[in-house]
Order: sequence, then C-alpha cells, then structure tokens
Amino acid sequence: MSAALKSSALQASAQAFLQRFEGLRARLPGDVATRDAAASILRASGFPSARTEAWRYTSLRPLAEVEFNEPLTPIADCAELLARVPNLGAPKLVFVDGRFRDDLSDYPALAGVRVGGPSFGLQAKPERDALVALNTMLSEDGAEINVAKGVDAGTIVLISLGTAPQGRAVAFHPRHSVSLAKNAKLTLVEIAVGEGAYLHNPVMSVQVAAGAAITHLRIQNESSSAFVLSTLYADIAERGTYDSFTLALGGRLSRAEIHARLAGPDAIAHLNAAQLLGGSQHADFTTIVSHDAPNCASRQTVKTVLSGHSRGVFQGKIEVARAAQKTDGYQMNQALLLSPDAEMDSKPQLEIYADDVKCSHGATVGELDAEQLFYLRSRGVPVEQARMMLVRAFLNEALDPITHEAAREAMEAAIDLWWERQAA
Repeated sequence: MSAALKSSALQASAQAFLQRFEGLRARLPGDVATRDAAASILRASGFPSARTEAWRYTSLRPLAEVEFNEPLTPIADCAELLARVPNLGAPKLVFVDGRFRDDLSDYPALAGVRVGGPSFGLQAKPERDALVALNTMLSEDGAEINVAKGVDAGTIVLISLGTAPQGRAVAFHPRHSVSLAKNAKLTLVEIAVGEGAYLHNPVMSVQVAAGAAITHLRIQNESSSAFVLSTLYADIAERGTYDSFTLALGGRLSRAEIHARLAGPDAIAHLNAAQLLGGSQHADFTTIVSHDAPNCASRQTVKTVLSGHSRGVFQGKIEVARAAQKTDGYQMNQALLLSPDAEMDSKPQLEIYADDVKCSHGATVGELDAEQLFYLRSRGVPVEQARMMLVRAFLNEALDPITHEAAREAMEAAIDLWWERQAA
C-alpha cells in the first residue's frame, strides 16, 4: 500500500472518531467548549503519520484496520479479568473499559479521592498531541486523587480492565488527575489487563507541590490484540520528586509517552522502564524531560528485551533551559535481542541552553553473551533456564530502584509468566 493510501486510511480512522464525538457531544460530561476545541485540533491535524518526527518509528496505521465502537455500560462480571490482577493489599479503584466500577472497587478510607471526572487540568496539550486531543474530545470518566498538605496517603492501586464484548472492538479514553500538596506523599500503582481487541487511550496529569513525593509504578499487561496509547504529564515543584517505573508487556501496539517538567529548584524526576516484547508486538517508550529550574536531577534507565519479530522504540529527550544551571541529567537505553528478526530503534537526545550542567546519554543493543551462556550450561543449567537467568540479570538494574515490595513481586511474577510464554 502506498504512503498516500496509508495516510488516507489513518485519517479516515480519525474522521470516524470525530463522527462519534458529534453523536455523543450533547451527553458527554464537563466543559463542551474544551471538547469542541480538541475536536477542531484533531480535525485539522488528523492522526500523526511517519512524517511526524515524534512518531517516526511508530505507525498508527494498524488503528485504521479496526472499527472501534463505543463501550457498552460495563455491568458484566469481570471476575476472571480481575483475578489476573495481583492483590497488593491496598485500596483500589477499578475502571472497566474506561468507566469506574464502584462495585469492584475498594477505597473506604481514601479521603481526597474523587471518581467521576474527567478532570482536564492545565498540563495536557491537545494542540501538541492528536492522541491527547482524542482523549479530551471523548473522555467520559476518570479518577481525581488529591493528597492534602503533609499527608502520607500510602498506596493506591488504579486498575484498568479492557474488554471486547462479543468480539466487538471498543475504544475508551479515561482522564486521570493526581495532585500532591506541599510535603505530601503517595505511592500510585497502575495495573492494566484485558482481553480482545480495544483501544485504551488514557491521559494522566500529575502535580507535585514543593517537598512532595510520588512513586508511580505501572504494569501494562494488556491484551495481545489491544492498542495502548498513554500520555502522562508530570509537573514537579521545588524539592518535589516524581519517581516512576513502567513495565510494558502487553498490547499489539503500545506507546507510553511521558512529559516531565522540573519546575522548581532541586526537583527530581526518575523515568525508568522495562519493555518485554514477543511475537509481532510493537512498543514505544517516549519521554521529554524539561529542566526549567536550577539544581534539578533526572534519571532514565530503559531496558528492552525483544524476541520473535517484535520491535521496540525508545525516544528520550532532555531539555535544559538557560536558567537551569547545575542540571544533572542521565539517560540510558539498553536492548537485548533474543531473535535475529527483532528490531530496536533508539533515539536519545540532549537539548542544552545552560552552561553549567552535567548531562549524559547512551544506548546499546546486543544479544545474550555467548560466554556467559556457555558457562551456565557447562554447570548443568538447562538452556532455557540459563537464558532466563541472563535476561533477569539484564533487567535487574531497571528493577533495583523499586522499593515497594508487593509491587516488585507482582512485576517479577509478570516477567516470569512472560518468559514462560516465550519459551513455550
């Protein structure tokens, strides 16, 4: 198919979502003017194509192959899907096809939590990203979490269950908002699972006030037929900390895009991730870290393991403003190819306008070390177990900073299950 036809099919898909918006416009919650503005943006820009630099390595063309429908009111029994979600022993908010399910949730002591958004916030930029415009246009629900000054809110689990009733592909666009007041603390664990074909297009805004700290852990283990396109905006004030880790395992096509802005002196952002891909999966981890204040630090360690015909993408950009002296920015992407048919695209970037900074980036792509594999085999370790041991050793650097014991155990169990599927 020619590039022109591919582009035409992709824009026809965008037009289908615009038509859906027109049919739903009168009954969607929230500010209709905000939604109309987002629809105008999507109408003018369409979905990004390979000609868009930020989407150079990730094509949305497969979206045009699926006809997405509006989710039906989720009243079905989701016990089987929910059973796949590890129990972290913490309050939980459950969304099914982007809509809150109070009967499946458990948050008796969560003062400051509101469900029933969407909360559009000020951070998200629909004019800059067509997927955010799509979310703004069609979002129906979401969680709003506000942690008061000086409060340690402990752990909250945000669960997304994706379904495809009777094989009917659906699309949903939850809009979440998290705000921490001065010196507040929170651990937010997001877990997403699903079955069938669907589009999950969430947008989250995170506001971290002075001295506040959030640990944000995400386990993306969605259906192998799903499209998962998430966008997150984090704004970190003076002495604030945004510490995140993303484990991406599922999805036919997935992209996790993070915009982190270090807005006050001595702010910290950690954007670590691991992508484990097999078959014909395509996963993209894209970050933009904006250092807008002095004495701030950012760290990114992203590991990707690829088997089969899978393709991984890492795009990481560190922007240092002129006022952001004494910036300390570090970025590393490493990929492990388990198959000669797998592919990794890595694009680390630095854009620096200050003179007194310490910034570095790097990328490596390689195979399992043959000597290490031979050593383990010579000690009687079965070949698949030996390969798994080397893969886990490769991932340890990314997993080591995770101090939440239950969440880390859940991630390790998910990695073990992924390996069993690859070895089968």
